[in-house]
Amino acid sequence: MRTVLAIDQGTTSSRAIVFDDSLRPLASAQREFTQHFPAPGHVEHDAEEIWRSVEACARDALAGVDPRSVAAVGITNQRETVVL
Repeated sequence: MRTVLAIDQGTTSSRAIVFDDSLRPLASAQREFTQHFPAPGHVEHDAEEIWRSVEACARDALAGVDPRSVAAVGITNQRETVVL
């Protein structure tokens, strides 16, 4: 069986879902991360915390899956988050 790992790095949390070759979800994980509000109407995030949440979600979602079965990884982002 081949699988696909989908990662959604959102505004308030990260999520990972593993799909089988029929696109049925096999496992998922989600982690929120801290929102920092330095001024009215502004929000900031810790880039390292975002990375750790994505990494943890992927690891948790893949816990029961043979990593050699992963045929593709897709990632989506809300475009508000930029790290240089």
